[in-house]
Amino acid sequence: MENSTYIALSRMDAQQRAMSVVADNMSNASTVGYKRENVLFSDFLSHQHGSKQAEGADTESYTQDRATYRDFQQGDMQSTGNPLDLALGGEGYFQVRTANGVRLTRAGRFEEQQDGAVVDESGNALLDRDGQPIVIPQTDHRITISADGVISTETGEQGQIGIVTAQDDNKLQAEGSRLLRTEQPTTAVERPNIVQGMVEGSNVQMMTEVTKMMEIQRNFQFMAQFVDAEATRQKNAIDKIVQVSA
Repeated sequence: MENSTYIALSRMDAQQRAMSVVADNMSNASTVGYKRENVLFSDFLSHQHGSKQAEGADTESYTQDRATYRDFQQGDMQSTGNPLDLALGGEGYFQVRTANGVRLTRAGRFEEQQDGAVVDESGNALLDRDGQPIVIPQTDHRITISADGVISTETGEQGQIGIVTAQDDNKLQAEGSRLLRTEQPTTAVERPNIVQGMVEGSNVQMMTEVTKMMEIQRNFQFMAQFVDAEATRQKNAIDKIVQVSA
């Protein structure tokens, strides 16, 4: 098999990866707080050796899957009327405590358990500015949350939601479609902008993803046709050599 076929196969492998990422984006188009992913490809240059190479043929460029990164552009605000549904306008993340430790999230759909603990859809406790779970008295029912995260009920203030930022968003590692893990130190946002009764929707644009999927599919099919044509060319060349040798 010639190197041109290997190069084409490297491109096909990259397109399969890109298709997987786009499909994941599309499946999370309605997931609260989801941030779309992108793939980053680069050229892997293989330097040829030898003095008999034709001019300009000293390198071979393969497609290399370098990384997957997230687009942290804010999603659209969606009104729900639920007093424990919260959206973040601008920077920052909510903090929730999971079985594996504290995680960051933009998914602000919370609920109150029977014991008064405020948790996300998976039962992870929402944390305050001191990193402690937020608990609302079971007898309180009128919940208001200010833009800076102060939770108040008919009996007074019950705590303040902790909103933090990470040093480098690109180093956040996804756990599922809503949670983000970081090994970096986080910093409290001094003036967060929390909007009560709303959630931040996914920032996936379906038309963009569909267009991208069609482009990936066309490129993959083109590469597949090239590989087939190369295989046919090599077979014909071998047949002719065999005939001449006979």
